[in-house]
Amino acid sequence: MSEVSASNAAAPPRKPRVAVHKFSSCDGCQLALLNAGEALLALAERVDLVHFAEAGPMDPEAEVDIAFVEGSVSTPEDRARIVRIRANSRFLVTLGACATAGGIQALRNLADGDGWLGTVYASPEFVSSLAQVSPIREHVHVDLELWGCPVSGRQVLIAVGSLLAGAPPAVPDERVCLECKRQQAVCVMVTRGAPCMGPVTRTGCGALCPRFERDCYGCYGPAERPNTQALGRRFAGIGLVDEAIVRRFHFINSQAPAFLEAGQRARGHADD
Repeated sequence: MSEVSASNAAAPPRKPRVAVHKFSSCDGCQLALLNAGEALLALAERVDLVHFAEAGPMDPEAEVDIAFVEGSVSTPEDRARIVRIRANSRFLVTLGACATAGGIQALRNLADGDGWLGTVYASPEFVSSLAQVSPIREHVHVDLELWGCPVSGRQVLIAVGSLLAGAPPAVPDERVCLECKRQQAVCVMVTRGAPCMGPVTRTGCGALCPRFERDCYGCYGPAERPNTQALGRRFAGIGLVDEAIVRRFHFINSQAPAFLEAGQRARGHADD
């Protein structure tokens, strides 16, 4: 056997390459991944993290097997960059509410965005910003969406394992109410009249807020077949005025179609 062939035979197989990219966001989903601690270290032994600015490595133009994207598209530069990332990635996975539904910054889609800029900045003409904030899927093909504000670090790690094994990741879409029952959490809407979004929100947080006697804010986006119309009527029944109902739906995931439509429906009632 020649030296070259012997060297090739001894070379270890290439690790799958993974990148984590940030767009318009608060970094919370990246921090959730970093907070996975030992599980993240174990993942680092299986993959090559070639770009993850929050953790150290920087190579934003690298070709990768899996690209995770946090944040929404808010600027012309964002719009061009996500196209390059998609071209360099085998799988593209969005992380959290901003990447999947625009996030908090997408609330400006429902108002006078130019007016906001003029209020905040002395020279708004120097701010490069798109007219609308949009989720990643409106610009490129997305292979998997992981909801949450922030996303569950454990869910991200499970998704990586599934993708690398060639299996479709299982992403829960059942309602928070079912998780409350499993956790034996008392329903805050029934017992306290709290305007809880749990009946229309997908689980993934472990029913964190209801377990601490707080109403769900809808962080994980719409569950499968959410009956937002019935929940809107229930909110009205416990005393919320129409504008308050709008704010419940038009919050963290305001651009998720089911929540956007529900808020617009309630706003129509408010304008009548």
